[in-house]
Amino acid sequence: MTSAAQAPQPAAKSAPPEHLGHVIFIAAAAAMGGFLFGYDSAVINGAVEAIRSRYDIGSAALAQVIAIALIGCAIGAATAGRMADRIGRIRCMQVSAVLFTVSAIGSALPFALWDLAFWRIIGGFAIGMASVIGPAYIAEVSPPAYRGRLGSFQQAAIVVGIAVSQLVNWGILNAADGKQRGSLLGVEAWQVMLGVMVIPAVLYGLLSFVIPESPRFLISVGRYDRAREVLDEVEGDGVDLDARVAEIEHAMKREHKSTFQDLLGGSFFFKPIVWVGIGLSVFQQFVGINVAFYYSSTLWQSVGVNPSDSFFYSFTTSIINIIGTVIAMIFVDRIGRKPLAIIGSVGMVIGLGLEAWAFSFDLVDGKLPATQGWVALIAAHVFVLFFALSWGVVVWVFLGEMFPNRIRAAALGVAASAQWIANWAITASFPSLADWNLSATYVIYTIFAALSIPFVLKFVKETKGKTLEEMG
Repeated sequence: MTSAAQAPQPAAKSAPPEHLGHVIFIAAAAAMGGFLFGYDSAVINGAVEAIRSRYDIGSAALAQVIAIALIGCAIGAATAGRMADRIGRIRCMQVSAVLFTVSAIGSALPFALWDLAFWRIIGGFAIGMASVIGPAYIAEVSPPAYRGRLGSFQQAAIVVGIAVSQLVNWGILNAADGKQRGSLLGVEAWQVMLGVMVIPAVLYGLLSFVIPESPRFLISVGRYDRAREVLDEVEGDGVDLDARVAEIEHAMKREHKSTFQDLLGGSFFFKPIVWVGIGLSVFQQFVGINVAFYYSSTLWQSVGVNPSDSFFYSFTTSIINIIGTVIAMIFVDRIGRKPLAIIGSVGMVIGLGLEAWAFSFDLVDGKLPATQGWVALIAAHVFVLFFALSWGVVVWVFLGEMFPNRIRAAALGVAASAQWIANWAITASFPSLADWNLSATYVIYTIFAALSIPFVLKFVKETKGKTLEEMG
């Protein structure tokens, strides 16, 4: 084997066609974790009102049951990296698949509200793990020439998972005669909605047995021969495998393990660039995007839309989310991150402002007036479209690029944690805020969308076309 002390020449080449199909399969299998991330995050949308009715709880308690999964998400995301370094990426995926499966079964067959909350936390832990392991594994097995495109599989899988969960919820509701608590397969319809996730969870686990371990992990534990086999499998016959192994090992030994201490400095505890990352994460959540995915069925029913139609609108919203994500993937490298973020913010201000206006009208016979109802529905789709084509993708691109190499890992961890906390704050507060004043709630989200514009203009630097080394 080539000594790691040598200065190996880059040996990676783009995958030839006969290998590319196999690499795509590997990346798609790993992205099943992203699919489950999106599915598990959004499937609760179909059960919110049924849980309220089944356990006779108020908005505050209901919000905690919905939002408590985010605690698990934060823990899972915080521990997944170390777990993956100790037991491997594949074993980590398998643990995640087991947790998704257990959570689905437990959530579908709860004894009481407390254990439903417990299974939600377990599912959240699996989501947090999947959010970290999927992108890391895909990056490590992808040929450099295809890494960006294959890396986008994770985000695409998340939005497809959201859409499929809403479609399945809608289908189950119709099978139960439009009743969330209607009988279906011996249980209530909402229980079936939560239990169906067993199917993709088991598939994820099975796929993890047919894809290879990451070469980077194999090298870290001294399994050089297997690392060469995997590199040959994913990068092609023309690659100098010894040189590639040496190159990876050399890079790993040179890496600086960033710590929390590295982030300290400046006038306000953290370095300024860390605060910018935190700000991006907080603004991404404080515009209320997850209200659209966790509570949209409840929202539409609260203004007089029947349950079947409300579930269908949740599905159409998730399709718009997919369309917006594809638009972002096409344009993020063409027009830049900052312009896309600003365009998205302007669009979100318009969509959220129109929703706030529509919800300010009194209900007539339990429904919004026809004009306001249509405005609210269209504006909700406009809001999701502009979020998806901008902040939904751009924030993660920024967070991956904007930090100096020396602090990137630790800074990204802090920013991601801030995002989970902000997500929890919005998710836990919405039911009570909506009970207080739905229109004013959307005014608050509109204000945050508007404030994101000067924040981006003043504090965020464009990263398009720059190498990671140029970040400092």
